[in-house]
Amino acid sequence: MTRVKRGNVARKRRKKVLKLAKGFRGAHSNLFRIAKQQVVKSLRYAYVGRKRKKRDFRRLWIVRLNAVAREYGLNYSQLISKLKQSKIGLNRKMLSQLSILDEGAFSKIIDSIN
Repeated sequence: MTRVKRGNVARKRRKKVLKLAKGFRGAHSNLFRIAKQQVVKSLRYAYVGRKRKKRDFRRLWIVRLNAVAREYGLNYSQLISKLKQSKIGLNRKMLSQLSILDEGAFSKIIDSIN
């Protein structure tokens, strides 16, 4: 069997992991074995975080809409229900932005559903 020299391949693999581990504390950024474990863990956290971000922003929009809807004598669920009945297809993000940036437009929307 012929001899296989893996120097280049192995070095590339290790450098790739250590590059991903840059900025980690202590040995987590210097030693390959530990860095590899930490990179796997951090990538898992990053994946979960991307899903969490969607949840968190939706919660924020709902809280904002509830606060603004109460100024008009409604609560959040009544607001969404009336929007669906009057076939206004704005999503929560857009409604939240309107309530903050353009109160006139938002009040027109409220007037149209009442």
